[in-house]
Amino acid sequence: MQHAPSANTDSLLTGQVLRFDSNPFEQGQQAAKVERRGAVLIRDGKILESGPAERLVEAYPAAQRVDYGDHLILPGFVDAHVHYPQTGIIASWGKRLIDWLNSYTFPEEMRFADRSYADEIAERYLDLTLSHGTTTMASFCTIHPESVDAFFSAAQRRGQRVIAGKTCMDRDTAPKGLRDSAQSAYDDSKALLDRWHGVDRLSYAITPRFSPTSTPEQLRALGALWGEHPEVLMQTHLSEQVDEIEWVKSLYPGARDYLDTYEAYGLLRPGGLFGHAIHLEPRERDRLREVDAALIHCPTSNTFIGSGLFDMDGLSRAGHRIGLATDTGGGSSFSMLRTMATAYEVAQLRHRPLHAAELLYLATAGSAHALRMEDKIGNIAPGMEADLVVLDLASTPDIAQRASRADDIWEAVFPTLMMGDDRAIHSVWINGSCRKVVD
Repeated sequence: MQHAPSANTDSLLTGQVLRFDSNPFEQGQQAAKVERRGAVLIRDGKILESGPAERLVEAYPAAQRVDYGDHLILPGFVDAHVHYPQTGIIASWGKRLIDWLNSYTFPEEMRFADRSYADEIAERYLDLTLSHGTTTMASFCTIHPESVDAFFSAAQRRGQRVIAGKTCMDRDTAPKGLRDSAQSAYDDSKALLDRWHGVDRLSYAITPRFSPTSTPEQLRALGALWGEHPEVLMQTHLSEQVDEIEWVKSLYPGARDYLDTYEAYGLLRPGGLFGHAIHLEPRERDRLREVDAALIHCPTSNTFIGSGLFDMDGLSRAGHRIGLATDTGGGSSFSMLRTMATAYEVAQLRHRPLHAAELLYLATAGSAHALRMEDKIGNIAPGMEADLVVLDLASTPDIAQRASRADDIWEAVFPTLMMGDDRAIHSVWINGSCRKVVD
């Protein structure tokens, strides 16, 4: 193939081009448009124009062309809930949430007090996710400010748009080596926010792990910080497992429900990202929708740890913002393709199969919408940042033989969503530069 152009030149990518004119959960598959012989023009890290290849090739003869043939050019994948420090413990055997945290997660996260180790894992994580076509993610770090600095520094060098925050835990339900305090959570988070938020393509998120590992005093302090900086996001976990919900009830006996442990302390408002959100009470569903907070679906994690089945159909019909996520490393894959496949399977178990257009929307524009970045990433349109992934729709013999029988583009795409892996990720563009090329 033709390799990526050098800096300071227009790049004209040709192939099949996918964009979203609206939300397919609301408008059906016609909300997604595929230009069979399309092109995307990139200039200075932004998408300048997209449309029919014939017209753009003629209009921009000086642009350096990269011809992807029948490959599908689409927005880069947006992973709305990850834990980059859990990279090394992904696919750990046999535990449910609380035991899994104590057995695997907390011992590993203690290592991130060492900046050199945090740097190593941040680089490894970004390399792995790049190979799977993920260009943006929202990551929990650890309680150590060094872990945040490491992640943001690595992403900044790569020109990536990422969201991250220091995980805060001060209750004795977390091990001593991973506890801060209400005051240090506020002070560290504020200092990190001031240092990183809005620098290049980096955004800070206030990050209480979840209410069982924070005291009311810490949640109140973080709610106050969010009130002082409403422009940032807040990420946490909600109603992942039924035994977790009972645990929350025992720790917060005065709360109306799990969501109330956040709401009571100023941690429920627009810009909230609530991971999992499987076992929601009617009041919780209503309040989350009223404030327009986002729910983040983590299907491989929910099946791997045995948490339950997310109500995609009911929540999407009610108008919730919904993002899609690997939940590395509770999730069992770094791949958003694998995540889409599992989201499809979970939806089947709830008797509402998801169309390929809906799955791709969740992994791109939907997650960008959940992160309130739909004006920057997640779609192919003029002015959007040029984060793109190029899918080979015949990357393996088993996928190729199925795709060859397709009657339309969606039948051609669907086998890759169900069976694809990093071999299907032909190229990845971040901020207008090609970072992965498969010859």
